[in-house]
Amino acid sequence: MKIRVTGFDPFGGEAVNPAFEAVKRLPRKIAGSGVEILEIPTVFHTSIRVIMDRAEETGADRILMVGQAGGRFEITVERIGINVDDARIPDNEGNQPIHVPIDPEGPAAYFATLPVKAITEGIRSCGIPARISKTAGTFVCNHVLYGVLKETAKRNLPVKAGFIHVPFLPGQAVSRDGVPSMSAETITAALKAAVEAVAAVDEDLKISGGLKH
Repeated sequence: MKIRVTGFDPFGGEAVNPAFEAVKRLPRKIAGSGVEILEIPTVFHTSIRVIMDRAEETGADRILMVGQAGGRFEITVERIGINVDDARIPDNEGNQPIHVPIDPEGPAAYFATLPVKAITEGIRSCGIPARISKTAGTFVCNHVLYGVLKETAKRNLPVKAGFIHVPFLPGQAVSRDGVPSMSAETITAALKAAVEAVAAVDEDLKISGGLKH
């Protein structure tokens, strides 16, 4: 199995992005599967093209995308990508779409096709806080989750895809009072556990991952 793991470049004035800082530390072979890493631009539409172009060039059985979610305490495994761009800040090329669909003719949402519950449990088994998230936001993270799921479905590709959000690094949080952080080493360990679950599990676990409200 070939698993591609992507991480964004820094955005929003940050000097680093914890997503790619952790992704680039991953072993290139995990659980018998080849791991290929890819840094992608924090830019609407271009980010999707970069991922899909590389998938066409070199192939991929699974695509695990990783992004920064400053302010979140845990590793969060995204369940769904929604068909809207609503950017609070510009992307790295100055684009700031506000309340516009990613695909005007596409469905309202796509569910991640990677085993989100197995991934979450795999991370937790390493003693790292993790939960399933019902929102990937409305910035470029949600944009690539929706876009890649749309492209794999549209092209009828036998590729499963999903997205994980990670907290700030300590260096990013040090000047932000009360903002949580997680070390690059811990995030990398969480992503390694996630890749192990992706490699091992086809049908997701039948366990509760819902919320009351």
